[in-house]
Amino acid sequence: MDKRVIRQDYRIIGGPVSRRQFIRLTGRVGYVSAARWLTGGLIGFRPNVSRAGAVETGVFPNRPYHHTIDGFRNPPGSPAHKHDLTAWINHIWREIGREDPAVPADHFPGHGAAETALSEAGPGNRLTWLGHSSFLLCLGGRNILLDPFLSDYATSVPPFGPKRYTPPGLPVEKLPGIDLLIISHNHYDHLDRATLEALPNKNRIAVIVPLKLKGFMSALGFRDVTELDWHQAKKTGPITVTAVPAVHFSSRSLFDRNKTLWAGYSISNGHIKVYFSGDTGYHAIFKDLGRSYGPFDLGLVPIGAYKRASNLKSSHATPEEAVRLGQDLGAKTLVPMHWGTLVLSYEPPFEPPVRFLKAGLASGFSEDRLWKMAVGETRTLSKT
Repeated sequence: MDKRVIRQDYRIIGGPVSRRQFIRLTGRVGYVSAARWLTGGLIGFRPNVSRAGAVETGVFPNRPYHHTIDGFRNPPGSPAHKHDLTAWINHIWREIGREDPAVPADHFPGHGAAETALSEAGPGNRLTWLGHSSFLLCLGGRNILLDPFLSDYATSVPPFGPKRYTPPGLPVEKLPGIDLLIISHNHYDHLDRATLEALPNKNRIAVIVPLKLKGFMSALGFRDVTELDWHQAKKTGPITVTAVPAVHFSSRSLFDRNKTLWAGYSISNGHIKVYFSGDTGYHAIFKDLGRSYGPFDLGLVPIGAYKRASNLKSSHATPEEAVRLGQDLGAKTLVPMHWGTLVLSYEPPFEPPVRFLKAGLASGFSEDRLWKMAVGETRTLSKT
């Protein structure tokens, strides 16, 4: 298997540390103390209940419901979810000791096959799955990059944390020239600094992000950056992008929870309309979004990371909920994402697509409307 990915140099607070050194350290002082040391003593272990789904008293008058004095929150009726740091440390410990899962041979055919498929698809409307929640979407002659995560680790303290077990569909240097970059939120498996730093020609790439992420992108060298609130739209060339609500949260450290917004997107060239979910849990609001923005020719919906020690019900959809979400939006074809690349939770890594296909067929979708793509696979798009 071709293992080419972006390589990073890792340095943890207190000095460079390998996984083997961490294991030796935990043998002496315990894994909780070791984790505290790795993060400079920043980790505490009192459960923290996220306010993303809770009723807020500190709100701005005459501002949208999801705006608060402290940042942002989920749509009304969203469940609150508990962020238990002890559970997080347990997850890191489990991650350190695990072996990469067995990967079916057809899950990633290789970079050579991916490059050939992309070339043979030509310049028309097409979709390439780069793995996890990352896609290369071509609409109206514009190459659009969605949540590109093409590096090794999705964590603030590599090499501890989620490590990819499947290479990206294409390495950065094999991507075509990117015209538009769309980011859904700031989690490490969606906003990947290493990939963004490696993208060439940043001055010619239009960037769309949720509120409060412009500064992050500008610091990386992107010049044309637009922030969108939910229900706001931006037209760039023939492409219209509209940010829509998602049920999730944001953070890149222990101190910035929900300071930046999270979003899904409607992406259209006036002929083909694509829904990109980013990360989201299920909510009745998707029926409203379907009435307002649907139907969609293609729905990119999340199916993984639904079984974890901490309560992530308000953050991720199950495969069955992803199908229901797609139905609510009026999506004619569903493409499952957020699976097959990282171990983020405790379900078997290749269980999500099995459940997704079963639920999709039971819900009335035909097999040709349920695109279980291989990593690096390209499919052409047509009006349905």
